[in-house]
Formats: sequence, C-alpha cells, structure tokens
Amino acid sequence: MSGERVAVVTGGASGIGRATTTRLSADGVRVAVLDIAPGSGDADLVLTTDVTDPAGVAAAVKEILAAFGRIDVLVNNAGISGSADATVCHDTSIEEWDRVMAVNVRGPFLCTRAVLPAMLRQGSGHVITIASVAGLVAFPGRCAYTASKGAAVQFTKSLAVDYAAAGIRANAVCPGMVETPMTRWRLDIPELRAEAEANIPLGRVARPDEIADAVALLASDRLAYLTGHARVVDGGWTAR
Repeated sequence: MSGERVAVVTGGASGIGRATTTRLSADGVRVAVLDIAPGSGDADLVLTTDVTDPAGVAAAVKEILAAFGRIDVLVNNAGISGSADATVCHDTSIEEWDRVMAVNVRGPFLCTRAVLPAMLRQGSGHVITIASVAGLVAFPGRCAYTASKGAAVQFTKSLAVDYAAAGIRANAVCPGMVETPMTRWRLDIPELRAEAEANIPLGRVARPDEIADAVALLASDRLAYLTGHARVVDGGWTAR
C-alpha cells in the first residue's frame, strides 16, 4: 500500500461525511471512517468511534495505521448543531454547551492530536476541518454552535502556523446551508426552506456532494500552497 494515499473521515456515516467518503474513494484514496453510527458504504475501514473519547480515538488511529501504514489526510467532519436548548447564551444549558463543544471542538482536537505523530514521521499531511459560515458570521440563536465553529476556524489557523515547517497543512471548509440529516428539521418545512433559500444568491441549499468536492480539491494537493485558509462554500450567502 506504499503508493496509496489514506484519509480518515470522522462522522463519515451520513451527510457531508458520507459524501466525502464516496468522493475520496472515487479519487483512489483509501478511506477509514470514524463514526458513532455504523455504516459508510464506500469506506475501506469503518470504526465505531466517539470522537470525544481520547482512548477510543487513539485506539482507532492505531488500528488505521496498522491497516494502512500511513495517514495522509484527516477530515474532521463530525459535528452537531445542538438541540433546542442550544440557543441564545442565557437560555443555553451548560450541559448542551458542553455537548456541542465536546463534539465540535474537543473532537477535532483529539483526532488531530492522534494523527499528527504519524504525519510528522512522514513529513507530510493535511488536516481538513469542516467548520461553517457560522464560524465567520454569527448565526442568530445558535450561541454554542457559532462559538464552536469559530473555534474550528482558529484551530485550523493554529495548526497551519505550527506545522507548516514539518510539511503538514491545515485548512477549513465553511459550508452554508446543506441538505443533511442535521438540517432536515428545518428544510422539510416548506416555509422554512423558502426562507433559507431566499437568502442564498444561488437560490438553493447545497448538496452534500458539493461540499465533498471542496474537500476533495483540498485533499488532492492541487492547492499545495494553501494552508491556514477557511474556504467558504455557501452559494454566495456571505457575499450579500
């Protein structure tokens, strides 16, 4: 397997993660998926893993390295928006704040921390974190989610600065509204979908495969000079 590139995708069982797994596999990349839910049809290896659990993440990365010998790309995709209790600051429960931060901030930290030793030995690697336009422009009524995605963008920049000299790059992808299980509660209601699409210059929400295309472009190394960047893929929403 020495000539094959290997990617790890967290939250790869559904939504953007599943689309990314499919796209990377089509590009000839060996893909290992970490998810608390089973199943991702195009992955070479699927490990049931809670990204907030240090021991579980370490064990999963060890198994991936045993299977493939290397890790070239980590896609920190696993994320949650929070329940109805994750709203404006004074109404957000401490438990819900901690849950959102655990998955969206602690998870990327633990997974990146676990793969970096292998990337440092290789002298190469790329950490791609799925953030959100909420990390750049605050989403009303989503205090925890907005804060967590802002942290994801800054985490990416920190990695880029600290590891560039070791041949390791880090970039974020910031989607706008995407048709996934996480957004279905809103997009399945016609008036809420219409409200969301009215604010998008392209007039529609994104498909998961369109976000996967952006991840695949970064993972391909065709943009080899790009690091520390947050690529916005939002149909023009933040350009208004």
